[in-house]
Amino acid sequence: MEMRLDYIKVEPEALQTLLKLEGYVKKSGIDHKLLELIKIRASQINGCAYCLDMHTKDARAMGETEQRLYMLNAWREAPFYTEAERAAIALTEAVTKISDAGVPQELYEQVRKHFDEGQFVKLIMAINAINCWNRIAISTGMVPGEYQPAARK
Repeated sequence: MEMRLDYIKVEPEALQTLLKLEGYVKKSGIDHKLLELIKIRASQINGCAYCLDMHTKDARAMGETEQRLYMLNAWREAPFYTEAERAAIALTEAVTKISDAGVPQELYEQVRKHFDEGQFVKLIMAINAINCWNRIAISTGMVPGEYQPAARK
């Protein structure tokens, strides 16, 4: 696999725009391990190898277990996730595949049992951000493997 083009060099302002959204998501107050699970699950659905490489490495660096990472693709059958995580993962799937069935009222209510209105909006923004990153990485042919997480302080 070869990178098609370096979108950062071609249109650096595009990167800055998306980084602003990413900054908002990081400061949202949503648990960072949960954000990584959201990013990984959306990337699995979208088939984004670059983002899967990046976010599984980031999750491990945050102390996420191998078991939870390996089971994420089958989270419904795995007992390793909290009810709040399950709700957020289900929302991730619904938003990522929104043309299939939208976000059903039942799912909205399930998510709202664990997250208030503001947190719901923040989850939606996080899910949309990773879907955007996935689409950029896939469209431009970003190659996985080189990414390394920043050193933890």
